[in-house]
Amino acid sequence: MSQVEGEKDDEASPEKHRRSRGINVLALIAVAALALFYVRQRHAKNPLYDLKVAARPPFWVAACAGIIVFGSLMGAMFIGQQFLQNVLGYSTLQAGLSILPAAAAMVVVAPRSAKIVESHGARFTLLLGYVFVLLGFVTMLLLWKENIGYWKVGLGYLFVGIGVGFAGTPASHSLTGSVPVKRVGMASGTADLQRDLGGAIMQSILGALLTAGYAAAASSLIAESGKHISTSVANQLTKSFDGAEAIAKQYPQYASQITAAAKTSFLQGDQWAYAAGIIAVLLGAVLVYFFFPEHDRERELLAEYAAE
Repeated sequence: MSQVEGEKDDEASPEKHRRSRGINVLALIAVAALALFYVRQRHAKNPLYDLKVAARPPFWVAACAGIIVFGSLMGAMFIGQQFLQNVLGYSTLQAGLSILPAAAAMVVVAPRSAKIVESHGARFTLLLGYVFVLLGFVTMLLLWKENIGYWKVGLGYLFVGIGVGFAGTPASHSLTGSVPVKRVGMASGTADLQRDLGGAIMQSILGALLTAGYAAAASSLIAESGKHISTSVANQLTKSFDGAEAIAKQYPQYASQITAAAKTSFLQGDQWAYAAGIIAVLLGAVLVYFFFPEHDRERELLAEYAAE
């Protein structure tokens, strides 16, 4: 048995190396493509993406702020859905319905956000949105545990929805307001990019931390159990919650212990993810606070851009 498992591990090792090389190659291609795009747009007479316009503070800060805000929403949904189904035992339908407070909050808050932008400026409104998104991640970090009531779940989603409702409007408004008419398409494309790129980045980061935290906790629990567990089974147990559930079905006499350990490991992993979300929101708030112009200066800049 040990020899067979050793052979499997030996076979898996080259596969991991091939995947690693493939990832590195794709990363180099992406960096090279980005560098070529930058050079091309800097020297083109009529660039697809005007980097001089993109360098304006109301544009680039709003773009970065939007990436973090919308990415936080999608990252919270990504981790939260797994938490609801794996730890709390919600069905797929119940988990999907659980995010409705976020959607309702966004619908209610967004119109009021536009009024706050007019009266207090985009900077203030962005920071207000960040406060609520931060509260959402703090709620998830502190309250989302095993066997909790739905109100704690709904509260976390509600805070995130309010934050996105407040911050989404100034992020888009600043993009369109700081470009000349002939670059409106560029602003619109950047607004779409905020959601797509933000979601991809935040889901990747939070998902990677969830996986790493889960694996670390599961490995620790296996070591503490003092039981002899084969390498292949240990790899499956530390790989993911679904992997642990598959092993539980194979060994029904230990199913309850395996599931309990998987839930404990998942709860440690998602703590890492929520902490990363908090850090990302704080970094975004610092960026907006120090680099986005205050209300009076924002008005002056937007008037200058409009006059052009």
